[in-house]
Amino acid sequence: MAFNRDFNSDPFIVIWELTRACQLKCLHCRAEAQYKRDPRELSFEEGKTLIDQIYEMNNPMLVFTGGDPLMRPDVFDIAEYAVKKGVRVSMTPSATPNVTKEAIEKAKNVGLSRWAFSLDGPTAEIHDHFRGTAGSFDLTMERIKYLHELEIPIQINTVISRYNIDYLDEMAELVEKLDCVLWSVFFLVPTGRGQESDMISPVEHEKVFQWLYDLSKRVSFDIKTTAAQHYRRVVIQNKMREAKNQKDEIQYLDALTQQGLTGSIDGLGRAPKGVNDGNGFVFISHVGDVYPSGLLPVKAGNVREQTIGEIYRESPIFQDLRNPDKYKGKCGVCEFRHVCGGSRSRAYAMTGDYMESEPFCVYIPKALRKKEKTTN
Repeated sequence: MAFNRDFNSDPFIVIWELTRACQLKCLHCRAEAQYKRDPRELSFEEGKTLIDQIYEMNNPMLVFTGGDPLMRPDVFDIAEYAVKKGVRVSMTPSATPNVTKEAIEKAKNVGLSRWAFSLDGPTAEIHDHFRGTAGSFDLTMERIKYLHELEIPIQINTVISRYNIDYLDEMAELVEKLDCVLWSVFFLVPTGRGQESDMISPVEHEKVFQWLYDLSKRVSFDIKTTAAQHYRRVVIQNKMREAKNQKDEIQYLDALTQQGLTGSIDGLGRAPKGVNDGNGFVFISHVGDVYPSGLLPVKAGNVREQTIGEIYRESPIFQDLRNPDKYKGKCGVCEFRHVCGGSRSRAYAMTGDYMESEPFCVYIPKALRKKEKTTN
């Protein structure tokens, strides 16, 4: 199903922020979560209509996020409706006392395909500082044991920042030890509570990408990156070196794309090509506002006024984001633009223009290197 998906008409993944309510106070929180639920949240009935519309978009993957989705009493009713419809649903709840054994059992009975927890450090000291809540690390570790007992696949989400960059080896060891199926590595974008000062440098991004690639060859779990589209370039460059075929980069890229190999670079090996903000990816807020992603706060419409399909396919914002030839600066001339494209949300956060060049990429495209040679 995924390999014939055209991102111009159907997304690969839909994220629905069920609520902004959450008991944690994470330093980087995109949603700037609050303790109480917003009365304007999409209702259960509106949620069912939304799920019907999502299903009609070639049935993409659906992820419930927040805030903390478990702050909604009807979360399992919504999940059950989606699963019965045939939608693949996973959830990213916060590690709070809401995650009871009973809640996890309910998730399994309803048919949730995966459970994702956040771990932002290999120790309580690092993780709890980042999550703004003492005891969060210990609670997460305890709940992971529940998931194993119930045989529910576990995904670990980690935000890479200056607080944990020195502990990545230990983090990888922990993910392996916890027997997770996927390590989803997020690279901080300064939006919501996330600050520019929390980010790692462009050179550090490159070093972490190379480290992730080396790691991916020796661990049992899959690795997926978010807001790190340029990781795909690093993977391709490594594969090219390994293939000892550096004569024609574009030819090699075309061959990779035709074989569907670029998809396995950033995800579960199922995306037909690189997913980016608005390009294979769509985010719906708790009040129904639609964004290219949760990290790119440019509103394209609301599901109370239009269908999610109409907004995703017809919004000029989404259409521009799906055209890498329109990107500005070095991203617009980069030979990797169709498989990478840079983080559109980071470009927006740093420049105010989501079509601008990825500001945390150190790579100089071939076209610019040629230009330099001719001017010298």
